[in-house]
Order: sequence, then structure tokens, then C-alpha cells
Amino acid sequence: MQKDAVLKILFIINPISGGKEKQDWEEKIRTYFKQSPHNMEFFLLTGENDETSVQHYIDTINPDRVVGVGGDGTIKMLAQLLYHQAKPLGVIPAGSANGMARELGIPTDIDIALDIVINGVVTPIDVVEIDGKEICIHLSDLGLNAMLVKQFEQSKNRGMRGYGKAVLRMLWQKQKMYVTIKTDAGTVKRKAYMVAIANASKYGTGATVNPDGKVDDGFFEIVVVRKLNVIEIGKAILTDKSFDPEKIEIFKTKQAVLSTLSKAYFQVDGEYRGRVKKVKAQIQAGCLQLLLPQKTNSEGETK
Repeated sequence: MQKDAVLKILFIINPISGGKEKQDWEEKIRTYFKQSPHNMEFFLLTGENDETSVQHYIDTINPDRVVGVGGDGTIKMLAQLLYHQAKPLGVIPAGSANGMARELGIPTDIDIALDIVINGVVTPIDVVEIDGKEICIHLSDLGLNAMLVKQFEQSKNRGMRGYGKAVLRMLWQKQKMYVTIKTDAGTVKRKAYMVAIANASKYGTGATVNPDGKVDDGFFEIVVVRKLNVIEIGKAILTDKSFDPEKIEIFKTKQAVLSTLSKAYFQVDGEYRGRVKKVKAQIQAGCLQLLLPQKTNSEGETK
């Protein structure tokens, strides 16, 4: 589609993402498009039957582009609906961490993010299909971080205070897992604090867990954290301190099966999924169309 074409853009807004209940995202978007020929439609999430309602709205108005205004959970929901479809997905970061947007190079400045929606490059990226029923576009894991996600979801306190309490509970309940890891390269058995299914490189805090992670290379990585002490793991999860590369083990693959001796905590893209003993993961290459920033060369020129 040519950049000067008139577009029909559907904005899916989570009005309470990041706890910013008074943020009027629709007003900000309308202000940006005040002198624009493009047509806008808005849908506000309510927390009740959102996926069904959004899918119905997409089918009804048939937009050229769908844009998620929210945090990682909002973007994940829309990606789940749109992958294997031709409609590009745009991102306006409006959550508390915005880990996916950070990984994709989309800034939190709304005007710049909206410019990417109009002038960005439609780029196919990979997703990881989990157990044949949902996708992971960022990071999933078994073990301590998933426990942290569970504790944070159950906490009445949001923000860093809630995270702090969740970390204390996580550290108190620390335990290692016995896990069997089957990848393209074979099968290994490990004792670990955490095993990540990584389609990207960083957690929302900026901590790098998978240095070579790319969302468009046709592979994902299994990252085994087995030699760090628990304090180091807590710092890596909650700050931008990266995991020590000498104390993690990485397996590059297109498919994997993780099996644990006892049930382990499991999360997908920041959403707790319960305790499981087995997880299957399969790459789905280039199946999600995202609107991403135009790349520049070393001299700052657009490629």
C-alpha cells in the first residue's frame, strides 16, 4: 500500500493500561490526525469478552491497519487475532513496562509512535506457538520469573511496590527445577532456576536474557538459567542488569519440548498460565505483520 493512500485505521485502546486511567488516548490520536485524510475508528477494551468483540469489530469495518494502544497484554491479544493475516499491526506503547515495544524499537512518545503507524515499514516477524493454542511474541518462561508474574498478579499493590513484594515472595520460595529439554539439536537434562522460551532478547525492564535473540530470524532460543544465585536473578528480572552470559546456556531451535519432574510455574508474554509439567513450542516464521520504524544507515539516512 502506498504511503499517500487514504487509510482506514482501527485503534484498539486499553483505557487503564499502565494505571493511567485519566490518559485520554483517543483525544491525543484525534489531535495528531486533525489535518490528516486518514479515517479513524476507535474501540475501547472493557475487560469482558474483549477478544470476541475486537474480532467482530475487525471483521465488520475491515480496517487497513489495526493499532494497539496499551501494554504488552493488549499487543499480545491483537497479535493472537492477527497472526497469519495480512493486516499490519501497529503499536502505541501505553503500558507500565512496554517490553515488546522496547524490543521492536517503538518509542513511548505518542507522536513518534503514530508516525510509525502511518510511515513505518510493514515487517513480517516470527511468533512462537505454545502448545498449539496461543502465541508468544516476546518471552515465556518456566520457574522463578513465572512465579514472580503470579505473585505480582495476585498483589493488591501495582508498580514497583507491588513488584518488590512479589520479589520477596519469589526469593522466599526459591527452588530449582529438574527439566528435560528436547530441541532440534537433541535432548538434554538440566537443573535450573528458570528456563526461558525466548523469541526476543530482553525483559520489559531491559535485562538481556538472550543476547542473540531476533524476532525475525526463523528461530527462537531456549535459555537455561542454572548457575546464578537467586539475588542475581532478582536483579536481572527487575532492573536492566543483564544475565551473566557465562552462567546461562542457550539452545537455538525451531521447536522444543520442555518437561519438568514436578509442576513448574509458567508464564507467556507476562501473563501467568499456571503450573505445568510439559510445554511444546514451535516457531511460526514471518507470520505476523508489524509496523516498525524505518531503518537508517550509519550516516542517518533512511534505507
